[in-house]
Amino acid sequence: MSAVKNLWKTLNTKPGGKWLFTKTICLKAPYFSSIKARFERLEVGGVEITLWDKRSMHNHIGTVHAIAMCNAAELAAGISTEYSVPSDVRWIPKGMTVKYLKPAKGLLKVVGSLPVIESGVAADVPVSVAITDREGDTVFTAEIIMYCSPKKAKAA
Repeated sequence: MSAVKNLWKTLNTKPGGKWLFTKTICLKAPYFSSIKARFERLEVGGVEITLWDKRSMHNHIGTVHAIAMCNAAELAAGISTEYSVPSDVRWIPKGMTVKYLKPAKGLLKVVGSLPVIESGVAADVPVSVAITDREGDTVFTAEIIMYCSPKKAKAA
């Protein structure tokens, strides 16, 4: 079982556990600390993250910066992929296509989903991410292609 899966299973139901899980991920990948996020749900094939509207993430017109939403999409895609891949599979982001649909304000919900990832097969796996505002309007979408392939056998 992956370290991410163990950490989530250990922390997610405990008081403050989702916050601590998110902080631990940000220690491993510090760039994600630039956004104010918290994992709410993580399971094979899906993820949900809360993204707060903080001034430090604003653009010149006072809305959540497009790149902050890209960062949230990459966080969602990466951790949900790590959680979902079989133990003999490795992954790396290969590309990202995004659409900015309307100005993002207020508390945002980031939802990602991905198909089943097969063992022993190299493939491009699309991870879909949508960010919605409090009214339920989609403000941003992304498709992140994860290249998944078998882990190389360790030399004896």
